[in-house]
Amino acid sequence: MKIARLFIAGLALAGLTTAASAGTLDDITKRGELRVAVQTQGPPFSLVGANGERTGSSVELAELMAKEMGVKITFLDFDWDGLIPALLSGKADLLVADMTPTLARGMKVAFTTPYMYTGSTVFTKADSKFKSTDDCKAKGTKIAVLLGATGEKEAKTAFPDADIKSYKGGGPLLLDAVNNGQADCGVNDVSAVKGQSTAYPAGTFTIMPDLLSKEPLAFATRYDEPDLLVWMNLFLNQVSIDGRLQKNLDYWVNSDAWKKDH
Repeated sequence: MKIARLFIAGLALAGLTTAASAGTLDDITKRGELRVAVQTQGPPFSLVGANGERTGSSVELAELMAKEMGVKITFLDFDWDGLIPALLSGKADLLVADMTPTLARGMKVAFTTPYMYTGSTVFTKADSKFKSTDDCKAKGTKIAVLLGATGEKEAKTAFPDADIKSYKGGGPLLLDAVNNGQADCGVNDVSAVKGQSTAYPAGTFTIMPDLLSKEPLAFATRYDEPDLLVWMNLFLNQVSIDGRLQKNLDYWVNSDAWKKDH
């Protein structure tokens, strides 16, 4: 009898514990809103279209998440180096961007399984004397990188004798710097460079064919949101199986078809 009472008490305690830690998914459902941190300037992953709408590859995937959850979505714009702080502060439930799940970042936030692979590339003005990645290794070469991005670290390793110039903001700043002559070369994610360079006349830039790295891209949430992380992985698996992920990437990342629509 005593054992039975202890067993019932244990079940009751477990129930109370479960109710007390219902989790982020329950909070999102009750709130009726999914709060997502995105990069202010980051085409083709996040951009403001011609009609003023927030759109892009990562944005559309986040919208699919909210639709599957049955809640509305709110996008919160941040510069690249503000994305993780916004997530950790609780302003956002998750962040979606072309972010590489490095070990250093993994000490702060919990990443999903990768949803695509990319890498950092070097680009110059089309009429530049720098015709290859090796040319950019010359001492004193001015190389523009994005503050806090993996390209910043890779550039310092690949071009130890260069003058690395870090810019706070979005990838278009690097293109502007190279185009305006403030930098000789730029280093950024190849998908971002290809997408963002479409804002310039065709032939403005030369994008080097070789990559400095091969990197996965993933979304992120906090470590105190394990239920949301599990659900995000389930979502990415589902949209991969049913073809929605590939359709998204083919439109936004593997082509510039999106430019005429936005």
